[in-house]
Amino acid sequence: MNWQLLPQFTVTGLLAGGPLALTALGLVLIFKSTYIFNFAQGQLLLLGALVTWWFSVELGFPLWLAIIMALALSALLGLIIERLALRPMTGQPLLSIILMTLGLSQVLQGMALLLFGGVQRNFPKIFSASDPYRIITPFVHNGNPIVVILKQNLVWSFVAAILGVLVISAFFRFTRIGLAMRGASEDHELAQSVGLRIHRIFGLSWALAGVVATTGGVLLATSSGLDTSLSVVVMAAFPVVLLGGLESIPGAIIGGLVIGLSQGVVSASKAPLVRHTSEIMPYIVLLIVLIIRPEGLFGQKRIERV
Repeated sequence: MNWQLLPQFTVTGLLAGGPLALTALGLVLIFKSTYIFNFAQGQLLLLGALVTWWFSVELGFPLWLAIIMALALSALLGLIIERLALRPMTGQPLLSIILMTLGLSQVLQGMALLLFGGVQRNFPKIFSASDPYRIITPFVHNGNPIVVILKQNLVWSFVAAILGVLVISAFFRFTRIGLAMRGASEDHELAQSVGLRIHRIFGLSWALAGVVATTGGVLLATSSGLDTSLSVVVMAAFPVVLLGGLESIPGAIIGGLVIGLSQGVVSASKAPLVRHTSEIMPYIVLLIVLIIRPEGLFGQKRIERV
């Protein structure tokens, strides 16, 4: 282990876990209200970031206005997806609906390629890259304190991601619509019997998932650039969701931080073989946790009587 670089990689890994948690939140939103695992979330993230770039760079809108317009379009896209693709699947086997989201992911990926192409783009800068934050740690190497250097985009992306997760958590806990969405996820027929409009709730869930995906896409694009491979980031969000628990919003936060921390710690290793496992570290952590606790850290253990 490179102890001199360990604090740097540890903090950087934790900060990188924030956008991961926000990306995972989109998956939790759909599952929490519809009981469907959405494989198209990565493509929603990609399209949201590309549309933001198009509004800002190609059309010349201020970045803040471009983000707002992209959020509105992503919410509309979520509503259209639910209305045209998923509502006709009501009553069909769960596997068929999941395969529908998988096919939808390929359609959205193709749309992104047709509309924007596959070239690498520089996303507009939101934060200054030339003035990083410096933190003096209590650790000492060769008689000198170890300094951790943090880029502004990492710090503020982490703050924005955690705030987004907390806002969505409060929405589900304290608003009537959020409580209705939680109730609909438990039993669709029972929810309908008490007057809840299931299809409206499903549409709202997809709209929120689109907004969350666009927010995550913007935060990720500011640090890693923008191309069609951005949708692959959601592959790291799957372990985050399963690690934290499929229905747990706090679990998405903890899962994102744990995955980010594990990748950061492994990256500080001096052994090349260990250091190169940082890409698969989310799945290694996931396997260990699922062996010990199959429902995830904060998942619900359901017991059914026959």
